[in-house]
Amino acid sequence: MIKTSIFPPKTLSFPFGKVQGPIPVEGRGVKMELSVTQPDDWHLHLRDGDLLSAVVSHSANHFGRAIVMPNLKPPVTTTTAAMGYRESILKALPENSDFTPLMTLYLTDKTSPEEIKLAKRSGVVFAVKLYPAGATTNSQDGVTDLFGKCLPCLEEMVEQNMPLLVHGEVTDPEVDIFDREKVFIDTVLKPLIEKLPQLKVVMEHITTLDAVRFIESCSEGTVAATVTPQHLLLNRNSLFQGGLQPHNYCLPVLKREIHRHAIVSAVTSGSKKFFLGTDSAPHEKRHKECPCGCAGIYNAPVALSLYAKVFEEAGALDRLEAFMSFNGPDFYGLPRNTSKIKLIKNPWKVPKSYTYASGDIIPMFAGQTLDWLPSTNI
Repeated sequence: MIKTSIFPPKTLSFPFGKVQGPIPVEGRGVKMELSVTQPDDWHLHLRDGDLLSAVVSHSANHFGRAIVMPNLKPPVTTTTAAMGYRESILKALPENSDFTPLMTLYLTDKTSPEEIKLAKRSGVVFAVKLYPAGATTNSQDGVTDLFGKCLPCLEEMVEQNMPLLVHGEVTDPEVDIFDREKVFIDTVLKPLIEKLPQLKVVMEHITTLDAVRFIESCSEGTVAATVTPQHLLLNRNSLFQGGLQPHNYCLPVLKREIHRHAIVSAVTSGSKKFFLGTDSAPHEKRHKECPCGCAGIYNAPVALSLYAKVFEEAGALDRLEAFMSFNGPDFYGLPRNTSKIKLIKNPWKVPKSYTYASGDIIPMFAGQTLDWLPSTNI
């Protein structure tokens, strides 16, 4: 629902230690307001330890649920480990938070069909994540033999209606980094779906026109894709303009403008095959600004503002709620949230950093002014 009203500048409360939250930009007058069903984040990195405690509130303030990635050290490869990780997340949440972490297992060559059955029975594991070995952060324990050692596990996932979440890149060093998504689709994903057509698959954080075309060619309800704010708003120029920009470095890497445009068109089209997945991936500043910087963009505090920006610029604000709040739970077979949030057209300035015990985290669009301010006060 879209409406206008007169609002003074408002701020959100982010339980992030003594860290500064959104900074309102002065200005009063008639402001547009969106009232939408509370979104879920279908691809989120929460890390563990102090970093988990530092970042979890940013997601909990905005999202009802989140699919939590399992690429910790060591990775979350068993249901027992997933349940333990879930308890750590719940303990780190702000008081009275009703945020629900939806856990995942990290697929390896050794994952057994029995583990998939146990995961399904647990009621807390909702998907299995495929990382090709070496594809991204903490993926060294990933899959090396998908169609051999992993096939019995994948067949059991079909039986249990357990989705496979795919980091869609090949890791062959002979393949150009900008082509790795397309090659993965052609050599891994298409053969996988042909072999197991009933397997539910989410191709995560898509980055190319090739991925858009592939998802659109698949049957609705069987294959879908998550889309991040960075791949909707940035192209590969953003890595190099004004010097090397480590805080815009993520995997899959940003692509050409033609690909960004294709993704924007896909998500704002109203297709049910695309839904929100931030891939918010916090790293300490010193691990980003170093000779071998980590891949990952921390966007949890700004994600909803940025999605709203994309849909507004596309003239598709009437389709934003479905993308953020309906398509994901519908694909997973989960109920939609019943609570509401507001997005208010009220400029605010993103903090330049968030500080916690071990260092600083630089958010996406740090120090910049955004137009849409999320609020759960509804």
